Amino acid sequence: MFRIANHHVSRITSILLLIEFSIALASVYLGAIIRTLDSAFPFSEKSDNFFSTALVFASIVVFSMSALGMYQINFREGIRNTFLRLMPSLALALILVTLTFYVLPTLFIGRGVLGIVLVIAAIGILTARVLIFKTSESGLLRSRIIFLGSGSLAKECYELALSNTAHHEYEILGFVPVTDEICQVPVTNLLSSEVSLSSVAGKYHADEIVVAVQNRRGAQFPIDDLLDCKLNGVKVIDAAAFFEREACQIRVESLQPGWLVFGDGFNQSFLRRFGKQIFDLTVSAIIFLLSSPIMLITALLIYIEDRGPIFYKQERVGKNGKTYMVLKFRSMGINAEKSGSPQWATNNDPRTTSVGKVIRKLRIDELPQILNVLRGEMSFVGPRPERPFFVDQLCKDVPFYNMRHSIKPGITGMAQVRYAYGASVEDSVQKLQYDLYYVKNNSLFLDVLILLETVQVVLLGKGAR
Repeated sequence: MFRIANHHVSRITSILLLIEFSIALASVYLGAIIRTLDSAFPFSEKSDNFFSTALVFASIVVFSMSALGMYQINFREGIRNTFLRLMPSLALALILVTLTFYVLPTLFIGRGVLGIVLVIAAIGILTARVLIFKTSESGLLRSRIIFLGSGSLAKECYELALSNTAHHEYEILGFVPVTDEICQVPVTNLLSSEVSLSSVAGKYHADEIVVAVQNRRGAQFPIDDLLDCKLNGVKVIDAAAFFEREACQIRVESLQPGWLVFGDGFNQSFLRRFGKQIFDLTVSAIIFLLSSPIMLITALLIYIEDRGPIFYKQERVGKNGKTYMVLKFRSMGINAEKSGSPQWATNNDPRTTSVGKVIRKLRIDELPQILNVLRGEMSFVGPRPERPFFVDQLCKDVPFYNMRHSIKPGITGMAQVRYAYGASVEDSVQKLQYDLYYVKNNSLFLDVLILLETVQVVLLGKGAR
């Protein structure tokens, strides 16, 4: 695991992406050689722009795989499931490659070559994944960790380490209990607390110790042992950092304000704000142009269905608590809130129109917010804006909720792509934990990753309500 612009990136995922990019690049050359029976053809003067063509093809393949979640790796998914996930990615890549070659005819390879290239790329990528997954099963890529603590926090960390959402494969060595903590983890996994923590870490060859203890005060907390472990090369992190790294969340239940104050992140420099503004304007302008036909058709269908207003304006809370009017395609009936009080949107909401159900599922209803971005009221990526009525309620009920207003709200964001649509205080807590991660670690790199995940959400309908 390493960090790019404060965002934790799996080393295995990064290596796999580079390997698969190289495989896709090489498959273009190999496909051309097989099709022409001439090993010199890709390197001859007859094949001008061949490297550019191969580079574009490889980039599109990796983009398509990223957009369909192929780099959210599940080490236990098996060959069959990997193959079934790979095929839609290559189908999307074929569509995008065909469109690219149509728009840029100088970047072109024949249909016969393209077919061979796709087969070679599929075989190569599938083989690479099988080898990496088998290596993972052998334990060579696993990190050996010990949890300090055996209570509820340790249990949460343990479940995260074993889940498919974790960035890494872990071998759980066990739990070292501390005094005055009710055991909530498997008793068979408890390690001795009679000897020093550094001795336990050395005995089991631990790579990392996760401090999952709520109360760190008093003589029972082994601060000296933890220092010894760190001096002997064993990595020591606390539960908050573990959740941040593995789940892209900042957990509000166990969060201490000091961890936020003295930790890194929260980059609000001029360079970051300027770069984000340029990114917002560029992406918004491109998507506005590409989606204009879809928006025109949507507007027409909304009007035809009930002759009501096409757009829906609603007050939302933006940066620093300032309110603005968000613009969306109307997806509910004309009198959706005839009771007079704001209501949470729900799954299969009866107030949703027939057209509204479709445009919500495909997230088309969000597209007019591009105008809010161009006006400077929103960013393309950021926390989802809420209504003042709900913000007042959530600020009282949810710790640190107001922190999400330190940056501009977004059309899409970490919570939207990582958490299924929810409409309750409990759901707001879960989404806030992703929003806090974004507020703390926001960067251009993270914005690009979220945009890629947004494509996946739109194509697969994740989180639709």
